[in-house]
Amino acid sequence: MTEIVRADGRATDQLRPVTIERGWSAHAEGSALVSFGGTRVLCTASFTNGVPRWLTGKGKGWVTAEYAMLPRATNSRNDRESVKGRVGGRTHEISRLIGRALRAVVDTKALGENTLVIDCDVLQADGGTRTAAITGAYVALADAIEWGREKKFIGQKAQPLIDSVSAVSVGIIDGTPMLDLAYVEDVRAETDMNVVVTGRGLFVEVQGTAEGAPFDKQELDALLDLGVAGCANLRDIQTAVLA
Repeated sequence: MTEIVRADGRATDQLRPVTIERGWSAHAEGSALVSFGGTRVLCTASFTNGVPRWLTGKGKGWVTAEYAMLPRATNSRNDRESVKGRVGGRTHEISRLIGRALRAVVDTKALGENTLVIDCDVLQADGGTRTAAITGAYVALADAIEWGREKKFIGQKAQPLIDSVSAVSVGIIDGTPMLDLAYVEDVRAETDMNVVVTGRGLFVEVQGTAEGAPFDKQELDALLDLGVAGCANLRDIQTAVLA
């Protein structure tokens, strides 16, 4: 891979410094404060015994997510969506993405008729907020499931988690594929992509757009390879945090 010096001195295939502070919230059944460089997201998992009405009696649980960005998470203040009186399309899209990513690694039958709601609140944004949210949400989810097992809402032998999941951004800048884009890179990327991968290396979702010139299959393969390798590193960080 071509040696190119990025704004923060990283190699093109290098993650930003990633930390996950488990159990950050004293009140939630599971929580994690995740940092991808300057991006910081608080993920909390709330466990409820019971399911939405449309699932009652089906012997399955439910996992869903909500995403939000604090008013001063960015360089300038944004009004809260609750004040605007409506949730924006981007917020809906990211909330659904996080929910899909988590449900991909949960056996809802093993979960039983229990509901887990994951709240991902962006405290500070510097690119990759949705990918950081997914990565931290998995840790919060794992702890909330363990809480449910301790309280006997979930059977002691049940294994609701069938895999882990993480996500990372990739993109092409000045013709070069790069991993984990910070904001200054994201805004000038010719191609921007988010990759969601399970611990076994299976794709849950790939969101890719040519912001400038269209990309070819060789570039797509390079981006996917970067994403898979980055998510493998994130999986190892999650495993170490949950150990």
